[in-house]
Parts: sequence; structure tokens; C-alpha cells
Amino acid sequence: MREIKTPWSIKRELLTKSEDETDPNYGYKPEERPYPDIIKFGIINLDKPPGPSSHEVTAWVKRILGIEHAGHGGTLEPASRDESWWMWKS
Repeated sequence: MREIKTPWSIKRELLTKSEDETDPNYGYKPEERPYPDIIKFGIINLDKPPGPSSHEVTAWVKRILGIEHAGHGGTLEPASRDESWWMWKS
């Protein structure tokens, strides 16, 4: 009978097919992305504490970032915190 190895006992190697740099014509490394692009294409993952409504937090996001359109989605389970995400169009 064939021996079955556990996943953690198998020695694995990282295979790099090629080393390359990001072409600035096609994007940025996340840590080098300019602030206007973050605002234009961004999503905020927010762990909203109990208290302010999602509508109120959306209004804060719009005011702080100086944008007209923002929305939110997430869970509203009463037994947990309101874990939501916000996105916008600038």
C-alpha cells in the first residue's frame, strides 16, 4: 500500500518563474500608490463600534475624504459588532 504523507511533512520549494518590476504605465506597488488613486479606487474595511449608525459613518467618510458618493455594506447581526466596508466614487 502506498504511504500517504501529511501536508505539513512534505518539503516544498518556492518556484519563481521570473523576477520583474511593476511597469508604472500599468499600476503601482501598494506602498507606492499615490493618495489620489487610493481615494479614487478605494475601499475601507472598517470595524464599526456599537453606537454610530452605518449611515452616520458613511456621512463622516464623505466629509473627511471630501467626496460626494459613498456607500456601505456588511453584517448587522445583533450578537456581533457591525463589521462593514465602505466604498466611494470620486
